[in-house]
Amino acid sequence: MSVRAHADGRSNRGRPPARRRPAARRNPDSSSGRIQWDRLGRVLLVLLVGALLISYINPVINLAKTYRSAGASKAELHRVQAENELLERRVRHVKGDAVLEREARSQGLINAGETPYVVNGLKP
Repeated sequence: MSVRAHADGRSNRGRPPARRRPAARRNPDSSSGRIQWDRLGRVLLVLLVGALLISYINPVINLAKTYRSAGASKAELHRVQAENELLERRVRHVKGDAVLEREARSQGLINAGETPYVVNGLKP
């Protein structure tokens, strides 16, 4: 008997021997044979998030291009509006009677009641 059993005043007689807890199974092939669902789930989740992020790349690039082209289009719009205003002023000016008469005379037209004269031999 052990020293400890005698010190307590108890003995192991009459008791069945203590059972040992079985050791955890450690089979080196167990990881390759079983599916580790938690690990598979994490990998699939990472792949899904990666695919989702990749699918957002093209729309973000298009958004940036559109934003840049909108600024260029605004500048072009202001330039064309200024040119349009200039042309409208010229049209209003040309519609005046003085400009019409000057253009008609440059083409050789005369007013009613005027007598036309032709001068030959002038050098330009």
